Amino acid sequence: MDKRKHWENVYQTKALTEVSWYQPIPQTSLNLLQQYTIPSDAKIIDIGGGDSFFVDHLLQLGYNNITVLDISEEAITKAKKRLLNNSEKVNWIVSDITDFKPNIKYDFWHDRAAFHFLTEEQDIASYLQATKDGISDNGILAIGTFSESGPLKCSGIPIKQYSRSALEARFTPDFELLDSFTVDHKTPFDTVQNFTFGVFKK
Repeated sequence: MDKRKHWENVYQTKALTEVSWYQPIPQTSLNLLQQYTIPSDAKIIDIGGGDSFFVDHLLQLGYNNITVLDISEEAITKAKKRLLNNSEKVNWIVSDITDFKPNIKYDFWHDRAAFHFLTEEQDIASYLQATKDGISDNGILAIGTFSESGPLKCSGIPIKQYSRSALEARFTPDFELLDSFTVDHKTPFDTVQNFTFGVFKK
């Protein structure tokens, strides 16, 4: 499957409120910023952030060093249009995460529902390498995936479910697990998706 073509088609044919991951207030992610006292000048990257609202809230909170990475140029174009002039305050990267070679170190690496799309070991290894190369010492990695009680597919694509222990096994010994919890996400279609979140420190 051509992943880039698939996601371009999704964002070209569906409104933001018509996708299951629609979340106008990403409360779990916002809580993590507060819980781990992420300073306003922290280098933050949102993996698979595309057209999500996390970047809107980061800007509103005064964060000034934000990067958003997504495989879909259309998703990023939509986000830029929504943010108007504020979009110029964000560093936008169109890339498959498995091709991403970080050239700076991030203090807060945020990923809500991108990692679980990687089902091949080679792709998972590429992601893990990117986190090792792209997160600063003592930096925070916050990652959300479908749990073992969550869906088996998203947007018609098979995903990889994770328990706390499975997520921890992927990221240790390079990262220390600080916390893990599950969260229910209510979709626009009144269905519920259960997520496993892991918060790690490098």
